[in-house]
Amino acid sequence: MTSVIAPTTAPQTLAQKLIARAAGRPQVAVGEVVTCQVDLAMFHDSSGPRRLKPMLDDLGAKIWDPTKVVLVMDHYVPAQDADAKRIVQITRDTAREWRLPNVIDSEGICHVVLPERGHLHPGMFCVGGDSHSPTGGAFGTYMFGIGATEMLGVVVTGEIWVQVPRTLRMQWHGRLVQGVCAKDMMLHMIARFGMNGEQYQAVEFAGEAVMALSMQERMTLSNMSAEMGAQAGLIAADETTCAYLRSVGVSEDTLHDALSWHTDTEAGCENFQFDATSLSPQVAAPHSPANTRAVGDYADVALDVAYIGACTGAKLEDLRAAAQVLRGHHVAQGVRLLVAPASARDQAQAEHEGVMQVLRDAGAQVLPNSCGACAGYGATFEDGARVISSTARNFKGRMGPASVQVYLASPWTVAASALRGRISDVRELL
Repeated sequence: MTSVIAPTTAPQTLAQKLIARAAGRPQVAVGEVVTCQVDLAMFHDSSGPRRLKPMLDDLGAKIWDPTKVVLVMDHYVPAQDADAKRIVQITRDTAREWRLPNVIDSEGICHVVLPERGHLHPGMFCVGGDSHSPTGGAFGTYMFGIGATEMLGVVVTGEIWVQVPRTLRMQWHGRLVQGVCAKDMMLHMIARFGMNGEQYQAVEFAGEAVMALSMQERMTLSNMSAEMGAQAGLIAADETTCAYLRSVGVSEDTLHDALSWHTDTEAGCENFQFDATSLSPQVAAPHSPANTRAVGDYADVALDVAYIGACTGAKLEDLRAAAQVLRGHHVAQGVRLLVAPASARDQAQAEHEGVMQVLRDAGAQVLPNSCGACAGYGATFEDGARVISSTARNFKGRMGPASVQVYLASPWTVAASALRGRISDVRELL
């Protein structure tokens, strides 16, 4: 009698497990090219209908499953010129024509409102028409950004091919001190690894300091993995993940296997170690997030504008942090403080808590719930302005004329700097 030997399963990373599920495979190997079924496709008013509709019409094709598409209007709203009005109108008309059931119009930035509405959960494989789509990785979802041509293929077929990436695992030990947050962690990692990572790599964030973060802070880590050149930025789900998802309406049935999505102990990762307890506030000087050093290296850089906005820096917890610094104070003379809450839901909660009033009392001008200056639209800055911003990028010409000097920092640091009129270490004020 011949015995049958069961095939062995090699240890897998979280990235491999998520891709294998989408590909209908028990496992996948790094470097392998596989075709994956897409669980959800997200695009916005800039990347969506105005680019996709003409191509779909030319093909005579339709969206494979409208229930698996989420359209967010966040880049060109509120419309401020004729071109923006045209784009917004195209988007709204097309949403009706396609009968899309999931349209979020002028209620916040796509990367924030998508999980707010319960569209993401561990185990999913998703794509987004925006480079910061890796934000979804904070929820144990494999999510990455694609261009309009790739999105066309997805919305017609519901499929996309991927090359299985290697995983770089960033393990953070200890705990962050008050005034230091996920944005500082990311700027520090970007300074170390640069912005030109290999095309097929995933970054996974792990360790005590990461798992101690709230979901909104974890979203900042995953979001800015794009700045490290990663396709995806992943965090294994835990009870913090599940609690958040329950709070936004995700069912217990959906979450039944949420904690099973993690990297196996013996999986082949490249591991890097970081000490959270010794991390200081970080600042990226013009014109690259990789141009980062400790805040003290930029002390006494005078400022014209402090901007708290974008998916990396204006969520509810970011607004709370800024208010904690500014409560009972007013920004320095000659400094404009602009605040663009990342979502209407977060702004409403901040209003309820009195956070928004604290910011207004400190001299803040509150802007719409949209991408705004981060996307180079709306509240861009005047020629020669020196800005400290909570956004993810500070490329030359992105937020106004090429002469604008943008320094990136956390909301804590932006608020402290607005208060003093120069780049400042928030720890001195707490």
